[in-house]
Amino acid sequence: MMSKTSFTKYFLIAFTLMFISSGLSAGTFGSDGKKKGKEKKEELSADGPYVLYQPDGKTRVISVDKKGKIIDTTYVVLPEDFILHVVDHKGQFPFDVRLHPVKRPDWKYRQPEKVFVMSDPHGKLDCVISLLQGNGIIDKNYKWSFGNNHLMVIGDIFDRGKDVPQIFWLFYKLEDEATKAGGTVSFLLGNHEPLVLANDLRYTKDKYKVLAQKLNMNYPELFGPDTELGKWLGTRNTMQIIGRDLYVHAGLGKNFYDRNLSIPTVNEEMSKALFMNKKERRALSPLTAFLYGNDGPIWYRGLVRTDAKYHPMAQDSLQMVMERYKVKHIIVGHTIFKDISTFYDGKVIGVNVDNKENQKKKRGRALLIDKNTYFVVGDKGILQKL
Repeated sequence: MMSKTSFTKYFLIAFTLMFISSGLSAGTFGSDGKKKGKEKKEELSADGPYVLYQPDGKTRVISVDKKGKIIDTTYVVLPEDFILHVVDHKGQFPFDVRLHPVKRPDWKYRQPEKVFVMSDPHGKLDCVISLLQGNGIIDKNYKWSFGNNHLMVIGDIFDRGKDVPQIFWLFYKLEDEATKAGGTVSFLLGNHEPLVLANDLRYTKDKYKVLAQKLNMNYPELFGPDTELGKWLGTRNTMQIIGRDLYVHAGLGKNFYDRNLSIPTVNEEMSKALFMNKKERRALSPLTAFLYGNDGPIWYRGLVRTDAKYHPMAQDSLQMVMERYKVKHIIVGHTIFKDISTFYDGKVIGVNVDNKENQKKKRGRALLIDKNTYFVVGDKGILQKL
């Protein structure tokens, strides 16, 4: 016969199992013990346009309006006056884009009177426009107003935000407008461009995955080599020099220096593997595997981090890198800081900040180089000398 103690024990076990089962069937429980329902999948919002060139010579243009409706049009031939209409995910900040020929920018540029440097916009068009307008880079109609000067964007438009293609289109448009005015717009590859193009979507907003699913496509196909933005991305540099400043998304370490690579070689090799997956990149060549690895230019943090795992750069090694490329500064994004920051006695400058937080707290958000003087700027112009 079962004892009273045993009966109580079995009763408690059965009750506990029943409680867990009912909790699992009804939903999950938060840290406060309250039941949570299933997470709502993110809905579509204004997006695109995406311009895809078909094997039969036709052009497919896909966009999503602010009500979440997909507009999918195929043209036998694009009209001569074809214009793309772009708005942010809420239907704001409207601007038009005309397609133009794309080619790889130079890897080295003269120092103009002014260079405006920003990085890691990560899908937040409102932050980009606020910064560019507040510093006279674009006007109230989102058109280039920086004359014959240079705008440098050090990578990472993909992921985290809801206006990814819109920001690509803005810089694509400004590149053409700047060229006509004698100026330059440069966008360098970051680490998130290769991540997304390799279908690594861990940081990608659900709205993009939902759109791809509805189109019966993989998300990277919307930016593939047979698309307009893909053609543009496929010709972007990874490293670039303006005057005596070298720009790269993450950094350059001793392992990079030991390979004795020219900047054009790095740019070409990175582009060769941009639309490959991780396995294909590793298999392409040892050089490609290195460039896309942790010690490569789009991932290496050792210029701004001292933890051993980042293989921090020794002062003399940094000097050797700078002498090889004949520069006085290396300017990077990638690693987030509370404000524009300097390292190695000012030789390395980190310009990646938390865009929303810095905008709210009126902290530094970009770097302005004006006649060889370096300034920290916010959304309303110069804040202080660096």
